[in-house]
Amino acid sequence: MDLVKSHLMYAVREEVEVLKEQIKELVEKNSQLEQENSLLKTLASPEQLAQFQAQLQTSSSPTPSQPQGTGQPQPPLPGSGPSA
Repeated sequence: MDLVKSHLMYAVREEVEVLKEQIKELVEKNSQLEQENSLLKTLASPEQLAQFQAQLQTSSSPTPSQPQGTGQPQPPLPGSGPSA
């Protein structure tokens, strides 16, 4: 019985270590994405933010093939070309 308990405890400890590492990675990724989100909000014009909010409200999962609806061109991503 002690052998079974020992093996189970070892397996649980291993799993806990794996989960701790995953949590650490996810926290770091979340922090990176929050910084990126903040930067993008800073760089976006009020019109772009309003258009994005409207897109979110009309579609729960927009796809690149969906029409913009307003006829305005898609704003370029930072670093993908000359800025206006």
